[in-house]
This record gives sequence, structure tokens and C-alpha cells, in this order.
Amino acid sequence: MRRRTFISLVGGAGAWPVTAGAQQAAKLPTIGFQGPTTASAESQRIAAFVRRLRELGWIEGRTVGIEVRWAEGRDERFAEIAAEFVQLKVDVIVTWGTPSTIAARQATSIIPIVSAAMGDPVGTGLVASLARPGGNVTGLSSQTADLAGKRLELLREVVPGLRRLAILGNVGNSAAALEMRDVEAMARTFNLEVDRWEIRRAEDIAASFESLTARAHSLYIAGDPLTFTHRIRINTLVLGARLPAIYPSREYVELGGLMSYGPNFADRFRRTADYVDKILRGAKPAGIPVEQPTKFDLLINLTTAKALGLEIPATVLARADEVIE
Repeated sequence: MRRRTFISLVGGAGAWPVTAGAQQAAKLPTIGFQGPTTASAESQRIAAFVRRLRELGWIEGRTVGIEVRWAEGRDERFAEIAAEFVQLKVDVIVTWGTPSTIAARQATSIIPIVSAAMGDPVGTGLVASLARPGGNVTGLSSQTADLAGKRLELLREVVPGLRRLAILGNVGNSAAALEMRDVEAMARTFNLEVDRWEIRRAEDIAASFESLTARAHSLYIAGDPLTFTHRIRINTLVLGARLPAIYPSREYVELGGLMSYGPNFADRFRRTADYVDKILRGAKPAGIPVEQPTKFDLLINLTTAKALGLEIPATVLARADEVIE
């Protein structure tokens, strides 16, 4: 089913119609944007992407057409959306996350694909190497070797006497599953006992909390479109269980999560627009290196910390990019 909507962009960028008519699409290069969650969930990221496109001279309806489809946190939608973009003969497909990128790559080996986040692009076979992707996929990798360790260090600083850690992630997403394994291995180097909460669909989230919260002292959320889509439900369950948790991105903390440490996604979507610009101007994805994240944000919600009875150390607050009070 074709989903057509309008997004009001923040920061004075105006209203962006996310679909172009057939006559217009025939005249203009077209971007197919495959969103893994919902328009409301990704409004800030979309806004950053479109603002950067405008800075580069790509104005929707004038110099470029844009088709947007939302998977609404359902991985099975990715193949449908990718097939539709192939049928529409878009000039470039923009994805976010490993499952959506894999689905797009399976649908076409010809149309260029730019991903705003790929967990392990080499390991999953999406690219031959970061320096020379070699196929029709390029973009930004979200894989960082020490990210799990830094998040665990933050939890240990904030939660006195941390001994048992729970990890929640979507094992249906290969990148999230890999992150969970990395966290589990790192946790054991800190002599932490570990519980894995494996989910594959939204219905699994509440059941995981019911079975394991009594044993955990803290929680690590692995990054994934499924958990991102249902972050309000996850936050509610986390706070109800009085679990200190660390999240992959700022959006969780803005909704009441304790703290997050991860790549700055607004920056990543701006960089994604730069990739799209290069491809629309004739560059081939095979020769455009995949970037790894360079800008990271630490957010802390002091209101949530107080509700959990935690005092955030001054050393942690001093490192925070933003503190919500």
C-alpha cells in the first residue's frame, strides 16, 4: 500500500511533500526514502536530511522528487517498500539500519543505495570493504569497536555496585544481535553476570520484562528500529521496574530514559544527504567510501535519575553533551 503524507519540518525548513506525482517524477531525479519506523518518530532526522538537501540545491518539487515509505517497525515491510521503489525506478534509495539495507540490496543490484546506518556492512556482505564498497551500496556504518565498552563504563559509574546486567535487543536484526554479543563479552570482562532479553517483534517486549526484571540491576538497550519504534513502551516498562538503563540514542532520553550514548543521528542524516548529492551528480556508490561515526552524544536525564534514587557523579555530568532536568 502506498503511504502518502506530509511532514512539517522543524527549524523553518517549511512543509515537505513526501510524494511526487507521476508527471513530476518523470522529469526530476527521484529519491526513495525507506523509513524503518514512523514519520513522527523520525521527524528530527528527516528534517536534518531535507535541510541539508536544500543547502546542496535539491528542492523537493523543483529539482528533485522524493518518495517516502514507512515500515512502522515491521521488518517484513522492507522487502515490499524496496520492490515498490524498484518499480518506480527511483534514482537512489535511502535506508536506515541493516535489515532495511539488506532488503533494498536484495531488491536491486543496480539502483544506488545510501544507508544512514549499517551495523556491520562488511560482515553482512553489503560492501566489499569500507574504503571501496564495490557494489551499489554505500553510506554510513554505525559499527564502532569500543561503543559497548563505553556504555558499560557509564553504567558502572552511575550504578554503584553493579553486578548483574540485562541486555535487550532484536535478535532478528543481525547488527543488533552482534551488538548484544559484544556487550555480553565486554560485560564478562567487568565480572558482570548477564541476562539476554531476546525479542523479534513488539509483542515480545512486555514478556521479556515480566520474566527477567527481578534479577537485573541495570539494562542495556541494543540499537534497532524495532526498539526505537516502541521506545515509549520500553521506557514505561523500564521505569516501572526501576531499572537504570542506557540507550543507543537521545530520543529515548528525551522521553524519560536515564541516559544515552551513541552517534549523533542528526549529523548522520546530514551526511547521508551529502552521499545522495554525490550520486545524483553522477558518482558511483562502488567508489564512495563508507564512513564510520565521528560525532557522539552523551545525554543524561536528571529527573529520571532522581526518580530512581541515583546521584549522577560530577565526572559523568561534566562529560555530558546535554543534561535534561
